[in-house]
Amino acid sequence: MKVIIKREELLPALQIVNGVVERRQTLPILSNLLLSVGSDHLTMTASDMEVELVASLDKKLEESGEITLPARKLLDICRTLPEDAEIKLESGGDQAQVVSGKSRFTLSTLPAQEYPLVEIADPLVDFSLPQKTLKQLLDRTAFAMAHQDVRYYLNGLLLELEKNRIRAVATDGHRLALCDTEQQLELQEPLQIIVPRKGVQELIRLLDDTEDAASVRISGNHIRVSLNGLQFTSKLIDGKFPDYARVIPDQGEHAVVADRESLRQSLTRVSILSNEKYRGVRLLLDKDRLRAIAHNPEQEEAEEEIEVSYAGPEMEIGFNVSYLLDALGIIRTGKVYITVKDPSSSCLLLPEDSSECKYVVMPMRL
Repeated sequence: MKVIIKREELLPALQIVNGVVERRQTLPILSNLLLSVGSDHLTMTASDMEVELVASLDKKLEESGEITLPARKLLDICRTLPEDAEIKLESGGDQAQVVSGKSRFTLSTLPAQEYPLVEIADPLVDFSLPQKTLKQLLDRTAFAMAHQDVRYYLNGLLLELEKNRIRAVATDGHRLALCDTEQQLELQEPLQIIVPRKGVQELIRLLDDTEDAASVRISGNHIRVSLNGLQFTSKLIDGKFPDYARVIPDQGEHAVVADRESLRQSLTRVSILSNEKYRGVRLLLDKDRLRAIAHNPEQEEAEEEIEVSYAGPEMEIGFNVSYLLDALGIIRTGKVYITVKDPSSSCLLLPEDSSECKYVVMPMRL
């Protein structure tokens, strides 16, 4: 196999697929990339057995073949070569030569036929939507995913598909994020899948804020998303997502209407003196006023007063301030609506102009 290619053609694709490669692999071959060369294309595949990413380059090449090369080393070599460098890659036996100008590198290879490729079954649903729409759907909910929770089904993001809607839901048991987007789908009945945390994070990284199409194919065990020159595949989490609708409170009569950015800045300042471990902040509500108070074990205290629109009863309620700040950071509207029923109930945060997204934060005792 022989490849001659410009650094500027190879480097962007190498950087993208290296995002999937884990530094510590149980299988040595998963530290490698699979390079497949045809007469008019070159594809690079990276996998960690959960997520697979394939980048394709259209290029006329002399000799076809397959080879696996150390992913990080190949990326570092290409990255450190001068701009406009021409790279010649040639394989023979269990080694490969990378030559550029007066630089020469000899890399160890592993047999290409041993590389584990993902085969997905017939799709249950197949559709396209703008990359921007899919990215926003994931962006607005992914922050609420659990991290290494024993309830493994929470370490991912629920995609719920219906005939005219896609809904994304994430929760770690203390907070919940939900976002909808309209999409016409050919479905006989609603479908729920759970995409694992790493798959969600990789997909957000790959998607652009453009109207370019993302083609989505979902089978019983995998989700595959095809973008410009990229094919992303992730295993799905086999589990039952909790009934999230039960924990979403109704939009109450007495909502707090606040300037989102003022509230976010005030809570950020108060959080400086909150308990580093529990991050608790007390919110005291009375007519058109919200006070945020934080204490810590060093007997330090912070207090902020914010003008809001509120006509409900006086109330004091505790929250993990990090959860509130995460939701306020994702909401992009000028105003935010916060519904709190009583000190033992969850609060519901809503953007000003949209019912597409909902954020729920559980209270905490302080």
